[in-house]
Amino acid sequence: MLFGRSKSAIDYLVVGLGNPGMAYEGTRHNAGCTALAVLAKDTGITLDKKQFKALTGTGTVEGKRVLLLYPQTFMNNSGEAVQAAMAFYKLTPEQVLVLSDDISLDVGGVRVRKKGSDGGQKGLRSIICHIGTDQFPRIRIGVGAKPHPAYDLADWVLSKYKKEEQPLMEEAFEKAAAAARLVIAGRIDEAMNKYSH
Repeated sequence: MLFGRSKSAIDYLVVGLGNPGMAYEGTRHNAGCTALAVLAKDTGITLDKKQFKALTGTGTVEGKRVLLLYPQTFMNNSGEAVQAAMAFYKLTPEQVLVLSDDISLDVGGVRVRKKGSDGGQKGLRSIICHIGTDQFPRIRIGVGAKPHPAYDLADWVLSKYKKEEQPLMEEAFEKAAAAARLVIAGRIDEAMNKYSH
């Protein structure tokens, strides 16, 4: 008898968008990867493997075999990691769930969608460009709009949360992780009804 590790099929790829490196930790643009970290902690999955230009971890969530993926490219090139993982595991777009920040939602808001445009989010835009479709589920986490129109957008999304915003964001990350579990379980309509505000 041969004792070896066979490659397990993956039922779901869950992607947390953000920029790599200590300098970007806790910034608005990293809301997606922060929510992914909450999901990883809640499910006992460690993101400690480097592959597909990303940090990854595999485990079982809601009875499904899941690959958590945090791209280590910068946000604008997130699609490279997603496309590579999808090709390796032969996944369809419907098997990919993306967690991202959203400046059009109030701080702490959460929105679950089955598909949709990038909404100006460059990580989502990169994924859509690389995989050739926007027909994948996503959970968007509100980080608030720019304080005034003249404020530079890049400066805003790379800024850290104000003290009073932090509890709202911590709650949002927990909600996003819970919503992700429902999506993985095949209950996306329930996730949309329960967590989209």
